[in-house]
Amino acid sequence: MSDDSNPLLSPSTLDYRLPPFALIADEHYAPAFEVGFAEQLAEIAAITSNPEAPTFENTLVPLERSGQTLRRVAYVFYNKSSADSTDATNALDEELAPRAAAHDDAIKLDSVLYERIRTVHAGLAERSDLSPEAHYLVKRHLTDFTLAGAGLDAAAKARLSELNQRISGLQAKFEKQLLADTNDLAVVFDSADELEGLGEGELSAAAEAANGRGLEGKYLVTLVLPTGHPWLSSLVRPESRARIMTASRSRGARRGEHDNRPLVLELARLRARRAELLGFASHADYVTAGQTAGSAANVAVMLGKLAPAAARNARREHAALEELAGEAVAAPDWSFWTEKVRTAQYDVDTAALRPYFEAERVLQDGVFFAATRLYGITFAERPDLVAYHPDVRVFEVADEDGSPIGLFLYDLYTRDSKRGGAWMNSLVDASELLDEPTTIVVNNHNVPKPAAGEPTLLTFDEVGTLFHEFGHALHGLFGHAVYPRFAGTSVHRDFVEFPSQVNEMWMLWPEVLANYAKHFQTGEPIPQDVVDRIVASETFNEGFATSEYLGAALLDQAWHTLSAEQADAVAEVPGFEASALTAVGLDFGPVPPRYQSSYFAHTFSGGYDAQYYSYIWSEVLDADTVEWFKQNGGLTRANGDRFRSRLLGVGGTKDPIEAYVDFRGRTADLAPLLKRRGLAD
Repeated sequence: MSDDSNPLLSPSTLDYRLPPFALIADEHYAPAFEVGFAEQLAEIAAITSNPEAPTFENTLVPLERSGQTLRRVAYVFYNKSSADSTDATNALDEELAPRAAAHDDAIKLDSVLYERIRTVHAGLAERSDLSPEAHYLVKRHLTDFTLAGAGLDAAAKARLSELNQRISGLQAKFEKQLLADTNDLAVVFDSADELEGLGEGELSAAAEAANGRGLEGKYLVTLVLPTGHPWLSSLVRPESRARIMTASRSRGARRGEHDNRPLVLELARLRARRAELLGFASHADYVTAGQTAGSAANVAVMLGKLAPAAARNARREHAALEELAGEAVAAPDWSFWTEKVRTAQYDVDTAALRPYFEAERVLQDGVFFAATRLYGITFAERPDLVAYHPDVRVFEVADEDGSPIGLFLYDLYTRDSKRGGAWMNSLVDASELLDEPTTIVVNNHNVPKPAAGEPTLLTFDEVGTLFHEFGHALHGLFGHAVYPRFAGTSVHRDFVEFPSQVNEMWMLWPEVLANYAKHFQTGEPIPQDVVDRIVASETFNEGFATSEYLGAALLDQAWHTLSAEQADAVAEVPGFEASALTAVGLDFGPVPPRYQSSYFAHTFSGGYDAQYYSYIWSEVLDADTVEWFKQNGGLTRANGDRFRSRLLGVGGTKDPIEAYVDFRGRTADLAPLLKRRGLAD
């Protein structure tokens, strides 16, 4: 294949440099990666062979310019492989993983390049002519290279590279097997009677999913990424709830080709060995050294403060459920009986709210509306621009003065080719150095698609997810940086969830809610007394919500605080999980962890290894910021401009805690989080 025939090997000529998806085929990716790898290594060699003394201009600037082809190809491919995979992309993903790891090591473990960066760093005090962003860039690259092992001797580097390649390959395999097993374990029901309690839209989606697999006349319940399923709250028949929960918890944990348990054990061992090689006591210590948390011990202190109170609250909630049910309430039944208790105590039935949450209205009159009021930005759909799948919509985003910001791609519906969960990707990051003035971001969701002509009605939680993921999108769209290293959402992992969590506040903000929460048939607004009861019930079931989250976060920490010797001694996954949860008081059968190890994609394939704590770590900042908005008038342009200019817009160009203090005027207070989570007592 010639370079001229590969659309990935040159910058796109489309508006905003949107990748030419209509021209890209699976066979284009592998050769494009080869070109990208070779180009960047040649660019690095030009830096390291430069006979001149190292400077910011001849070392850091060309380092930041390097790899443009590879970055372009990788952004398109990894979006494709997660959102619309094929057998070919799955195979290539697994093949590429060790290759990409080796390529990264060839750069990060280059001793000459490392010494050049060290030399530039040593002379920073004399470079007052450089911008604060440039100074921070040198410091971050030095930290990155040091943590990557650039200071090791040759033998240790060779061993490290072997570990990195093996780990990367196992992570890709974990994700591939999880997707396949999730599809295989989708639950087939023979009749609508078995799904009693679901609304017409949900039944339509289940029938449509069955038709898509050639199961006409049946109903297919596809699994979501977390342990629980949103339909469990509505299903009347206990046996139907149990079938779905059993399937969910079986993912990656059955003997056969999709068994992820051996991968979990090997990943834990290899990560621990790598940490030991790099001079750290555990993988968690290695990872947190480069995050705002600073150490695994700091993470343990915070999570340890929250777990006992959350567990107590969950047990109290369980007692209330069983009192109402008059029978034992197990994990599959929790959501169903929770809605009964919520209705009894607060007269709020979240399932009955779905008619008020029609997806298009939530997007246009809720998510977009809040962003326009807060930041002055506008959205215009561009049906002329072709995305990577027919279901994906493209919106042009402009500033208040009409100047372009970028494109927002919206991928709402689930499909067998898409991994579970919801997430944000970048396709183009804005940076001055690379003359990229605008950004392209993608929001992916997994909402079941109803039959043609039927409305898409969202659950209460799905509405929250739309606002959350759009917070990531805003962070990516607004992030302004000179250097690619800091573009978009390129911030510390335990800070990146903060902007998205803040954006969730607008879901129930009165002005926003009144604009979008209208009955899809009558147009009637959601009754104010219902809204009042929703707000009154905000801490309801927080024992469950906090416990299931902490169960997963502490499980992640348990795997990754092991020393190499300890990791080698772990013989099987279920026993380790049980011991880990017992140790923190979260071994409560009715509340399983949000993710169990065999389908814990965040930590075993998604880049959140030893960092799933990030959500609640960021929530401290989020809850404190919500208080600030409330104290300062809420949804105003002045507040939006301050949050945008001092936080969202800085991308990764400064230390994130410094950015937070610049916005808030002080460090974050823990009290608002404790109040929100019902843990203040």
